[in-house]
Amino acid sequence: MLTTLKTSYTDTRAADLAWALGREPLPALAELDLELPGAKLQLRLLGASHQVLLEGERGTCSETVACMPGRSTPLPLGVARRLGDWEYEFAARVETLSERSFAGRAQELLALVADHPHGLAGTFPGSPHAFTAMVAQQVDGQMRWRTWHAYPQEGQLVVTRTHVGARLPVQR
Repeated sequence: MLTTLKTSYTDTRAADLAWALGREPLPALAELDLELPGAKLQLRLLGASHQVLLEGERGTCSETVACMPGRSTPLPLGVARRLGDWEYEFAARVETLSERSFAGRAQELLALVADHPHGLAGTFPGSPHAFTAMVAQQVDGQMRWRTWHAYPQEGQLVVTRTHVGARLPVQR
């Protein structure tokens, strides 16, 4: 699903993004509710990037990547945590592209997400390449989602990847 977000573009730099786990739902500009075997997943586009809410048999998970007041911790390259009976893994990277490469990559990603049954993308007014996009899937009982946050004025694309799955018993 592709939508135009009715707000100003609030994330001005990739470096302003922060990551948080366990935050309450924030006001969303667009949402996509997914019912998957054993889990409900909500993809949320915020005025300041994204939030994913997961509710399943093993518990809940809330991931937020956004410009958050009072948060000065930069976006981590990777995080691994135990959340109840789940293992949570998060990774992020920043791609810096030329103006031409950025435009092509933006079009490619928006087309991919717009046609995906578990995809949500929102473009911001002012630039056809300012967007946040998300795709989710369930593989072997594990929830996975990827996100893309575009900063055309910097030529930067922030890419995140998250896996949430059952915690495996310790082998002895």
